[in-house]
Amino acid sequence: MARSTHQALSDERNEKVEIYINGEFFPRHEAKVSVFDSGFLVGDGIWEGIRLHHGKFAFLDRHLNRLFAGLAAADIKLGLTKQEVTEALQSTIDRNNMDDGVHVRLMITRGDKKTPSQHPSNVIGGPNIVIIAEHKKADPEVADIGVSLFTATVRRPAPDMLDQQLNCHSKLHEVIALIQAVHAGADEALMLDPTGAVATCNATNFFIVRNGVVQTSTGQYNLNGITRQIVLETAEAAEIPTRQTPFSLTDVYAAEEAFVTGTFGGLTPVTEVDGRTIGESAPGPMTQRLRGLYEDAVAASVS
Repeated sequence: MARSTHQALSDERNEKVEIYINGEFFPRHEAKVSVFDSGFLVGDGIWEGIRLHHGKFAFLDRHLNRLFAGLAAADIKLGLTKQEVTEALQSTIDRNNMDDGVHVRLMITRGDKKTPSQHPSNVIGGPNIVIIAEHKKADPEVADIGVSLFTATVRRPAPDMLDQQLNCHSKLHEVIALIQAVHAGADEALMLDPTGAVATCNATNFFIVRNGVVQTSTGQYNLNGITRQIVLETAEAAEIPTRQTPFSLTDVYAAEEAFVTGTFGGLTPVTEVDGRTIGESAPGPMTQRLRGLYEDAVAASVS
């Protein structure tokens, strides 16, 4: 059975969560947006995934900075300050009596259209804001066993086509890459950039370890991942050598370790790429060390 870096333990409490929509709360099974919503019609929206630890949002400032940068790039006029967004997030977890082990999905679309169309002049009113908070803990089996990857034929586009640093609703190319990987018998997809260098995975950022050096891509063709940033920063602070540089699949196949990073799963080991076994154990020693440093950073961010 395929595993996923977003695989969560089942929690029956999620059946009764209430969803925030434009300042109001609705039971999970009654929460709806219009079929004329810009996100539904053309994938026109920006989102963030945020973790709640011990009553506080981890790395909230970084998430809000990325969110507002994306809104500015997409020219979506939110009409709320960062403080007001924070208050909306807090009201959602308060409404649901949440404290720990919670994953929050914040989604902002351009708003409802008066007719199916790309043109922003057809928007009626302001943007739609949805916050879904769920009790979600990463499946520890995935963290222990790791995931396998398959290199998809779908490439990450260049910034002048669709800037991959935008955390936008337009994810079809990533979904198609993931489907290719699943059909090939892997768990998730590894994606290349337009030059043929390794870029990232369909939903996480990708790292390898070679000769004791932690390597990841330049970041030009992948999401500006917050977990990715924290791993690089904590590694450098611990005097672990890191490189953000182009590298090829040949480098991946010869790697001592590989892992992926993301807000939900943290650091997840990669055990196989395109049928080649990576490393001798999962997680490898460097992955374990970096995971510990990252968990310390999470704790510090909510202290």
